[in-house]
Amino acid sequence: MLTWIFDNISTIVICAILAVVAVLIIAHMIKNKRKGGSCCGCSGCAMRSSCCGEEKRKCG
Repeated sequence: MLTWIFDNISTIVICAILAVVAVLIIAHMIKNKRKGGSCCGCSGCAMRSSCCGEEKRKCG
């Protein structure tokens, strides 16, 4: 088992880094959603007229 880990250490490190990046991206998206934002903006949303009112509209 230890030999396998040493043989594949670079792959394990790269996968760990990618997993951390994915978790950070998802956490950022959740944080933005809780603040009322979205990941792509209202211009690309089919429901842009109903998701936020005219007074709250932050999108262009």
